[in-house]
Amino acid sequence: MNTSRMHPIRLSLISVVVLGLASTAAVAGVPAVKATQSLPRPADMHDVRYCEVIPVFRDGVSLNVEVYNTITLNDCPAVPWTQLKSDALSKQLDAAQVKLNGPRYWVMNRIDGSGDSVSGKVADFGGIQMRQVATLTMKLWQINVEDTPYEEMTVQRSTVWVYSKGTTVYELINPKGDVYLMQSYAQIVDPKMNLQKLDQLGPRLKLPKGWSYRTRVLSQELGLKANGKAHIVQDDFQNTYQKVM
Repeated sequence: MNTSRMHPIRLSLISVVVLGLASTAAVAGVPAVKATQSLPRPADMHDVRYCEVIPVFRDGVSLNVEVYNTITLNDCPAVPWTQLKSDALSKQLDAAQVKLNGPRYWVMNRIDGSGDSVSGKVADFGGIQMRQVATLTMKLWQINVEDTPYEEMTVQRSTVWVYSKGTTVYELINPKGDVYLMQSYAQIVDPKMNLQKLDQLGPRLKLPKGWSYRTRVLSQELGLKANGKAHIVQDDFQNTYQKVM
């Protein structure tokens, strides 16, 4: 669903439950730090672990969403990640809410980026450094607080997800025939989710009428582009898919 439309849209990665509708305080923001952690991006990103922290800030009648990702900095070490608490981070950052999104694993093979996707500021969350990779701004009346799968949202980023020839890909198809290609799977709902489970994921999904799930092996390399905007959906397990344009 495009953000230019006037009817409500769902903030698919975030469930904004405390908006403080009477407040008009200025946005605090996330302080930048110098990057001291480094984990070179592997030549093949397939099944590489990462995590995200997603703060939501109130600015008058707008919500400013910032997406931070561990890519190129670390692999989201388990102990400090489990010690992060959404409520504590929200208070620390003066945010309406902070969404902890992970652990996740990439299913593409290579990531090409531009703009903030490669040069975004670095922040520190409980000793885990992350880079800002995307932003989203919307009005209060555009928010649906239900975290409903299979509803499209738009995020601002410039990337190319590259899937190599011979790679197995996982796709959702909506009733219009639009294809959404999985970019990452999550261990949020099912902590034991892995690549092997993705092959048999279809019967486990509560697909809306007219939707389908399929897997296929690529006969040639595929580049999934986002030129400033990416259209995203999630399934019942919070696996994330990007619309093929």
